Amino acid sequence: MDEHRDLVILGGGLVGMTLALAAAKKGFSSHVIDRADPAELTAEGFDGRASAISTASWNLFRNIGIAPALEPQACPIASIAVSDRLRPGGIAFTPAEHEGTLGRMFANRALRLALFEAARAQPLIAWHASARVTGRERSEHGVRATLADGSRLAGALLIGAEGRQSPTREDAGIAIAKWDYRHRAIIAGLTHEQPHGNVAWEIFYPAGPFALLPMLDDSNGQHRSALVWTVSEGDAAGTLKLSDRAFTAEVEARMGGVLGAVTALGARSSYPLGFHHTARITESRLALVGDAAHGIHPIAGQGLNLGLRDVGALVEVLDEGARLGLEPGDAQLLARYERWRGLDSFMVALATDGLTRLFGIPGDTASAVRRLGMAGVERLPPLKRWFMDEARGMAGDLPELLRA
Repeated sequence: MDEHRDLVILGGGLVGMTLALAAAKKGFSSHVIDRADPAELTAEGFDGRASAISTASWNLFRNIGIAPALEPQACPIASIAVSDRLRPGGIAFTPAEHEGTLGRMFANRALRLALFEAARAQPLIAWHASARVTGRERSEHGVRATLADGSRLAGALLIGAEGRQSPTREDAGIAIAKWDYRHRAIIAGLTHEQPHGNVAWEIFYPAGPFALLPMLDDSNGQHRSALVWTVSEGDAAGTLKLSDRAFTAEVEARMGGVLGAVTALGARSSYPLGFHHTARITESRLALVGDAAHGIHPIAGQGLNLGLRDVGALVEVLDEGARLGLEPGDAQLLARYERWRGLDSFMVALATDGLTRLFGIPGDTASAVRRLGMAGVERLPPLKRWFMDEARGMAGDLPELLRA
C-alpha cells in the first residue's frame, strides 16, 4: 500500500530539507527522499564548503525554528569589499549600524546538522535516506515515487530538489538553457595571521573572482576564512596538484596581504562552474526548487539564497491555497508559484552572469572602466543601497517566511 503525504520531495539537501521543515511549519506532511547517507554528509571535512546566508534567508531559518541551533556557529558579515585586482577604486558595502549585518557565514556541515536534527524531530516529515528512486508517476489524482526497495510513496505534489543534475527535471522533459563557463571553483579553508574583521572580500582577476569569506575563529583563537578561488578549467588540475607550500604562495599573492600570511591550509576541493535556467519551474503536479530550477555562478554568493526564496514562495502559495480548500497539486497554485519565482530567479541569474562576463574582460582599459563604475556607485547612496538590499535578500516581493 502507498504511504500518502502532502508532498513528495526528491532531494534532501539544504534546499529540500528546508522546504520540508517550512512546509511542516504550515501543517503540510512530506516524504523526503535522498540518495545520500546523512552520516557522510555531516562528517568532519566532508567537502569543506561554506555558504553565505543572507538576512532574508536567516529570517527563514528563524521562522522555521533552527536559528537557535545555528546562531553559535554563525560568523556575521559586517561588510563586503569589492576590488578589481586590489587596485584603487574598489567599493565597500557596509550597512548602517541599526540595519544589522549583510548576512552570516556557515560551514555547510553546520547547516546540514541543524536541518537534519530538526527533521528527525518533526513527525510531519518522513525521511528516506540512502534511498534510490526507480520510478516517478504524476497523474490528475496525485503523484508517486517508487524506491529501489519496492516502497511506493504517494502525495499530492512532486517537488524536484536534487540539484543541478535533477533527474526529476529530466524525467519531466523540461527544457533548460545552459552553458559552461569553463572555470572551476577551488574551495579551501584558510587560517591566517590577521583578523578578518567580519569583512568578505571579492577580488576580481581576469581568470575569475577570488573570494575570502569570514569564518569564526577556531578553538585555539586562530583566524579563519573560507576561500573560493575561480580558475580556468585548463589550470584547475595543476592548481589542485600544487604542494601546500606552492598553493599557499599563490593564494597569498592574490590576497595582497589583506589578511596577512596564511598560517594553515585545509583540504582542497573543486567543482565546475556553469549556468542553467529552466524554461519552466512547474509542470502538472510538479514544482522545481533550488538548483534543479536554476544554477548560477557563485560570484555573488546567491545560489543557496535563491533556492531558499523558492522555498518561501512555494510554501506560502501552498498555505494560501489550503485556506481556500485547494490541495497542494492544484494547477492554480503552481501557476502562481511559476509567476512569482520564474522571473525573479531569471533576473538574478542574468545579473550574476553579466557580472562574471564584465569582470572577466582582460586589460587595463577594462579594469579602469570597472573601477570608474564602482567609484560611481560609491558616490550614489541610493544605488549603493539597492546593491546592499539585493545582497541581504531584502529586495523585491519577499515571501512571508523570509520577512523579519
